[in-house]
Amino acid sequence: MHKKLPFQSPWRVVMMAKNEGELLENNYLIQNLNDPSAIADESWIKPGKVLRETTLTTQGAYAAIDFVAEHNMQYIMFDAGWYGDEMKNSSDATTVTLDPKRSKGPLDMEAVTAYGKEKGIGLILYINRRALEKQIDEVLPLLKKWGVAGIKYGFVRVGDQDATAWMHEAVKKTAQYEMIIDVHDEYRPTGFSRTYPNFLTQEGIRGDEESVPNAHTLISMFTRTLAGASDNTVCYYSSRVNTMGGSHASQLAKTVCIFSPLQFLYWYDKAPLAPVKEDGLWGDTKTIGNEPELEFFDSVPTTWDETKVLEAEIGEIGVIARRKGNDWYIGGINGGSGTKRVVRFFFFR
Repeated sequence: MHKKLPFQSPWRVVMMAKNEGELLENNYLIQNLNDPSAIADESWIKPGKVLRETTLTTQGAYAAIDFVAEHNMQYIMFDAGWYGDEMKNSSDATTVTLDPKRSKGPLDMEAVTAYGKEKGIGLILYINRRALEKQIDEVLPLLKKWGVAGIKYGFVRVGDQDATAWMHEAVKKTAQYEMIIDVHDEYRPTGFSRTYPNFLTQEGIRGDEESVPNAHTLISMFTRTLAGASDNTVCYYSSRVNTMGGSHASQLAKTVCIFSPLQFLYWYDKAPLAPVKEDGLWGDTKTIGNEPELEFFDSVPTTWDETKVLEAEIGEIGVIARRKGNDWYIGGINGGSGTKRVVRFFFFR
């Protein structure tokens, strides 16, 4: 650590409670150790539900925008590949240069943002830290000009003083251009989102991309999520759901059980009218259907007014109720074996 005197060291926190559920109900402690919001006008910061557009094409984006507009979602997102190979230092995030391993295009970024604006839908763009660290001062004004609503930072460095300082400065700069943020991969929350609430969520969790069993999710639910929001990238039609030993019901429940102001739904799936992918490139996906239970994804909020943990046992079971206005949503996930529980709705008024 390198710092001129005098200086303050970071908080180190020990949380204690009677049970796992009480810890989760009081996880605001971490945020409260950070400074209040530094953003005077927060009206542009909008949480919501996100659909990743997997084809990286203009046609696919139009289809995704139409779908999310019809299903009470707020954003679409282009992930890695829109500006070239994310892992190459030579890839330029000030250009739309498709990675040929992921898409043949075409992709007209400004046409996509314009169509999204017509429909009231925002666009989030993924940028790997290799480009961000070199180009952030050029990228931010350009994305603002394009009409982009947010950035998903990828593979940021974590752990040391320099990495943390860069992250905090990048979040501040992004706020100046009124863009929201999702940080992916290893970064775990420290409560900095209280000071810069445009920093809506982060990964830092072994979510659905890792095909973890529900028992693991039930460990993360009462450990990792104590630190803050978790972008779990919720799958639905992907074969990962079967690999995880879960069910479509538990996938729906994750949107209540795992808090994230940005909820990425239908990870690896595509909108019904998106182009058919028969090119063999990365991104072959299932098409989203119209099963009646998907109305739950349509209606579920991403931020809440109150949380009650009804059942909690690390690795075994979690039943969580969350309130938005006058409406309560309840999600329950069990571990490796089936169980029957009596849930008491003592909190209803």
